[in-house]
Amino acid sequence: MSFATDKEGFLTDLNDWSEDVATTLAKAENIELSEQHWEILHLLRQFQQQFDISPPMRPLVKYVTQHLGPDKGKSIYLTRLFPPNPAKIASKIAGLPKPEGCL
Repeated sequence: MSFATDKEGFLTDLNDWSEDVATTLAKAENIELSEQHWEILHLLRQFQQQFDISPPMRPLVKYVTQHLGPDKGKSIYLTRLFPPNPAKIASKIAGLPKPEGCL
């Protein structure tokens, strides 16, 4: 499996994404993907397909709340899964571009 990333580790070709690629990208972030991670990653990909952007933190929290409920739609929950910056790290693993406004 080969795929190219930019200097920050984001895919240069979004079509290269697969669950195997996601697992490799997650390992680079010291994250072992669980069912909870996959739930957020698939939701992120759905968000990107719907709105054609990677969600910054506030829209991500709101979208997760709408689709998975208030317990999972909290920044603390997302930060535990994708530390230290859930919008950026989850987008990277989901094969999406870096969200606007993420450092």
